[in-house]
Amino acid sequence: MPKKGGKHAEPGKEMQAQCKRAKVEAACSPSVMTFENPDSLFGSLISPIKQETFFREYWEQKPLLVQRSDPLLAAYYQSLFQLSDLKDLCSQGLYYGRDINICRCVNGKKKVLNKEGKVNYMQLKKDFDQKKATIQFHQPQRFKEELWKIQEKLECYFGSLVGSNVYITPQGSQGLPPHYDDVEVFILQLEGEKHWRLYKPTVHLAREYNVEPEDRIGNPTHEFILKPGDLLYFPRGTIHQADTPLGICYSTHVTISTYQNNSWGDFLLDTIPGLVFDTAKEDVALRTSIPRQLLMQVDIADSTKKLSSLLRRLADRLENTSELRSSDMKKDFIMNRLPPCLGCDSDPLTPGGKFPKIDSKIRLQFRDHAIITVEPDQENSTHGLRFPLSYLDALKQIWSSSSVNVKELNLISDEEKENLALSLWTECLIEVI
Repeated sequence: MPKKGGKHAEPGKEMQAQCKRAKVEAACSPSVMTFENPDSLFGSLISPIKQETFFREYWEQKPLLVQRSDPLLAAYYQSLFQLSDLKDLCSQGLYYGRDINICRCVNGKKKVLNKEGKVNYMQLKKDFDQKKATIQFHQPQRFKEELWKIQEKLECYFGSLVGSNVYITPQGSQGLPPHYDDVEVFILQLEGEKHWRLYKPTVHLAREYNVEPEDRIGNPTHEFILKPGDLLYFPRGTIHQADTPLGICYSTHVTISTYQNNSWGDFLLDTIPGLVFDTAKEDVALRTSIPRQLLMQVDIADSTKKLSSLLRRLADRLENTSELRSSDMKKDFIMNRLPPCLGCDSDPLTPGGKFPKIDSKIRLQFRDHAIITVEPDQENSTHGLRFPLSYLDALKQIWSSSSVNVKELNLISDEEKENLALSLWTECLIEVI
């Protein structure tokens, strides 16, 4: 679990005293997010915008700015991460590159000011105060439990990995040049104020990060100031740049990002090889040889009709396929997603309570983290519990039901039913109710 930050250090004396500072008490701010389930968490994140409205009108289409004048929300946002957290975090052994980047936008280009090795807090503070450098803190959920909870629930909600970075920029400075990203972006303004400019995409729903020169992007389509408690969303490909205005001590915001390499194109690249492999076992057309010297030819126009015909055969098979075998995307998600945030409570990870028997009623724990996959029996396959294919229907019963009786599991013998329940109970994946 990520460690909580210690006592907050006072910001450096070199910060100009006359600059504006939000007067919010954040140390013990109660959560204003709803963590009951992933759906409620996302709803509270974009509130007061309804989820149906968000996905109908904004998602992958255009930016959304939610400006709130809510002191409680501002205090909660500030508690997620603060400039004053850095002193304690640096004492835990942070490294340049891995944990922190120091950068500044100079003449439209990103200038990286990283040192070597471990981050020294006093040097970091000096670069921030004197060089007006932006501090980019990678994956802060490793140290901030509340951010862990938010991202873990968002990963359950989207079914996609969710990352984050914190950006702390001093007044009158800008960290990054105009650029676009390959992720869907949610900005939470934590401290101070940030001046944002958004521009029309040159590449809609971009698949890669790219810097755009000022003379190519034209005038902003959106320009505004984010204040603590405000939320900004924009789709991948949206060109953007942001600076901390003069008169504002500094700005702190967290960028939460998702849906990297998670498009239909990526899904096709991931699943079509398995579909071709399975279809070729039954369809002799896919097992016939390609023409002689095809791989030596520059122009393969004569073969495109044959390829089109084979693709149509694959499409016909796909129409009657209930399951697609993911090659890498599902494994990447399972292996790299955040586990449930349990805080100091380790009881859910220790088998306890009633022992499952044939007359027991059971229910799945951590449902949002349970994924059933069907794979070949290979040593390098996805980590997790492995069962014979004959157990698949019973596992689906447990996964899809709020509760189920062990004796009603779709297995032949009572021994198999009890063994399945015991295996899941031993790994704390079910509880007896």
